Parts: sequence; structure tokens; C-alpha cells
Amino acid sequence: MSIAFSFVPPSSHSLSSHSPSTPKSLPTISFSSSSLHLRLTPSPSPSLRLNRRIDPLFILHSTDSDGGFGGHDDGGSFGGHGGGGDANDGENNDGHNVVNEALLLLAQAGRSLESVPADLASAIKAGKIPASVVARFLELEKSPLMQWLLKFTGFRERLLADDLFLAKLGMECGVGVIAKTAAEYDRRRENFFNELEIVFADVVMAILADFMLVYLPAPTVSLRPPLGVSAGAISKFFHNCPDNAFQVALSGTSYSVLQRFGAIVRNGSKLFAVGTGASLVGTAVTNALINAKKAVNKSSAEEIENVPILSTSAAYGVYMAVSSNLRYQVLAGVIEQRVLEPMLHQHKLILGALCFAVRTGNTYLGSLLWVDYARWIGVQ
Repeated sequence: MSIAFSFVPPSSHSLSSHSPSTPKSLPTISFSSSSLHLRLTPSPSPSLRLNRRIDPLFILHSTDSDGGFGGHDDGGSFGGHGGGGDANDGENNDGHNVVNEALLLLAQAGRSLESVPADLASAIKAGKIPASVVARFLELEKSPLMQWLLKFTGFRERLLADDLFLAKLGMECGVGVIAKTAAEYDRRRENFFNELEIVFADVVMAILADFMLVYLPAPTVSLRPPLGVSAGAISKFFHNCPDNAFQVALSGTSYSVLQRFGAIVRNGSKLFAVGTGASLVGTAVTNALINAKKAVNKSSAEEIENVPILSTSAAYGVYMAVSSNLRYQVLAGVIEQRVLEPMLHQHKLILGALCFAVRTGNTYLGSLLWVDYARWIGVQ
């Protein structure tokens, strides 16, 4: 026996609810009034079903009422889904919930999907962005500087994943000159001032590279649209890799071990290009200073040698792709996002101070490793 209830107002329009699988030839017993229809239909299955259909976006348009959402005067609820559904139904419901929560948050802030960047709006409609990320976006937009940076896709993806990203970028570039200069002095000691041109080249390379060292391995909220059908398999593979090999995946998203390894390879290739380019600039400036010094002081012409541009640039590119890449991947994806952030997410000041300390130590360590590596391969 299947029982279905349909509550309708006393008007010309009424709703009927019955099982679509009920054979039409079976007899039915009906009792009706102006406000209640009770329909009893014999069914081959001895199950009791209570069918309810609710618009999944109803929550976006609902207003406060005495009974609340789905409430009744007696305080009961029209809830409790009986039975079960397949896995796809559960995933669809989860997707609807994510979309509803994100859209509700925008509605509460007086915003619409059209008022946010197109890639973010598409991700929200696809159910890829939870309400927490939308809340972070709305919070960041309150700052004029952040509002301007959010216009750029790269900064937008990183700021949505880490609201301290800009502070970390400032930390890295700010302490870079001091930490690297101190490391150079520690390694060279009495030869520090005699090798000042080389020290200057290292510092210049550090300044140019520090920005990318923070930017590229930083965890992101991926807003990239899928590649076209014509894209090659390799392009699609690296497109779907995370920006940080160790970053936490958003709900509903997962990365395979191969994709996480691909993140290291992809960032390594980018950092190789960055390191090589930065070194080309740094060594070119150094050689220009050396030649100027030789022109002024003829006695030092034989003592000071020019820095080999190509070999030094290639060596620094390899160093960035391997040492710097791995260190900053672990720093951003493990130490900060998986260890410090969960413990201190309510204490931003302490979190920022610890991030500053850790990044300062990492910068100093990187300078020591570069000097040893450069001497080991014979470029310094």
C-alpha cells in the first residue's frame, strides 16, 4: 500500500502527489476536502513512502515565518527522508547545499553573482567553492588594496586560499636582503668586502627571485576553467595539478599522488626560468660594476675577475628548481597550511609572527646552501 499526501489551498490550482510507478489500472480510494486530499493506492510493494518535493533553491527565497523552513504550527517538521538514495543523489544534494550556502552568503551581503569576478562566479555555480571561501572574498574586498589585488587572477586564487599571502610576500621580500647579506658575511667573513661585487650579485638575484619563490608554490583556490578538447594530454595533466604539492584540497576536490608530483615538476620548471633570468640580470650588473672598478683603480684590474654569466645563471636556475622549490613547497603546504594554520587560525597575530620567523630562517638557510652549492660547482 502506498500513501501519498497532498496539501493544497482552497483554490483552482491543486497539487497531487503519487508514485509515478503506480499502474493506472489499479483501483483507488480517495477522500477529499477543500484543503486536504488523501489518496490510497494499492501497490505491489508493501512499503510506506512519504514523497516530498522541495525546490533546491527555495532557501534563497525563503523568509522568516512562524514555522521556519518547512515548519508547522505544532512545532513539527516535514523532514526525515525515508529510505536511501544512490551515491549520485548524495553527491547532487551536497553540490546543491554548497551552491545554496554560497549564494545565500552573497545575498546576505547584498551581492549577486554578477558582482563578483566571472571565474569565481562560475566556480560558485559549479559547486566548487564553499561558503567559507566566499566569506573570505567578501572580507578581503573591504580593503582597497585587497580589492585591487583581487582583480588579478593569480592574486585572487592565492588570497582566497590564504588571507595572509600578501603579508608573507612582504615578509619574504623584506627580510631577503638582510638575511641573505648576513648569510654571505657568515660564509665569507674576512673576504666579504673583497668579494662585495659577488655579494651584491647574490642579493640582487635574491630580490628578483623572492617574489616568485613565494608566489609560485603558494596554495591556491583553483578558479581556472577546464582546457579545451583540442588541448594535449600533457597540458591537461599539468593544468589539473595543484599549485602546491602538499596543499589541502577543497571539499569535493582531490589530487592524486601523480598530480602532486606534477606540481613539483611544473613549479620547478618555472623557477628554473625565474632563477636563470634573475641570475642573468644579477651577474650582468656585477660585471658592469667590476669593469667600472677596474677603470677607476688600475691596480685591481688583475685581482678582480668577471663573474661567468652563463654558467652562474644556469647553476642558479638549477638551484631554484630543486632546493628552493622543495623548501618553499614544504614551507607553504605543510608547515604553514597544515600545521600552523589549524592551530592558530583564530590568532592571526601569533600566526603571522611564527610565519615570519619560519620564513626568515628558511631564507637564511637558502643563502647558506647557495654559497656552498656555488663553490662546490666552481662558479664562485
